[in-house]
Amino acid sequence: MVLWARPERDEDERAVVRRLSRARKAPRDAVMRARMIELSWSGLRVPAIAVELDCSQKTVRCWLHRFNRSGLQGLDDLGGQGRRRRISEQERSRIISLVKTVPPGRLRWEPVGELWAFDESGPAEWTLDSLAAAARAEGIEVGRSQVRRILLAEGVRWRRTRSWMRSKDPDFVPKGQGSSASTPTRPTTRR
Repeated sequence: MVLWARPERDEDERAVVRRLSRARKAPRDAVMRARMIELSWSGLRVPAIAVELDCSQKTVRCWLHRFNRSGLQGLDDLGGQGRRRRISEQERSRIISLVKTVPPGRLRWEPVGELWAFDESGPAEWTLDSLAAAARAEGIEVGRSQVRRILLAEGVRWRRTRSWMRSKDPDFVPKGQGSSASTPTRPTTRR
């Protein structure tokens, strides 16, 4: 039995298929599928279309059947392809919220003026390893590299920022000016 693409429903459908088959910036697969439909409309059979597009006859039949059944939506890729996420969105948000909490080993001031830590053996700063361990303690099976990818995707920086600080030490300003004697100064004149 000969397989053909069903006739176009209206002029708009024909225009969309024609525009997609001639597109230069569209995904290659979508262009190829639209060309299959257009070549079928022009009267070519499945073997000739397969030779023209350098693909298998089975591929041409698959896309002609999908177009006949679903129209233009049948030319799109079906969702759900690829590996499923191991960590749900809820678990990802719990990891992000964990970053925003104070690490258990960080020292804090008590109201009476003494320093104390919630867990003295815990980390004072969040690291990738400590975040992964804290997430595992909450029941989220995640590794260090996965925590890193989650933080990068969310734009969270886990590295400590370094900045210039001011001191209340009266000798700080005289100590801090100038470079050391071992460092030569740059010439101020141009060569």
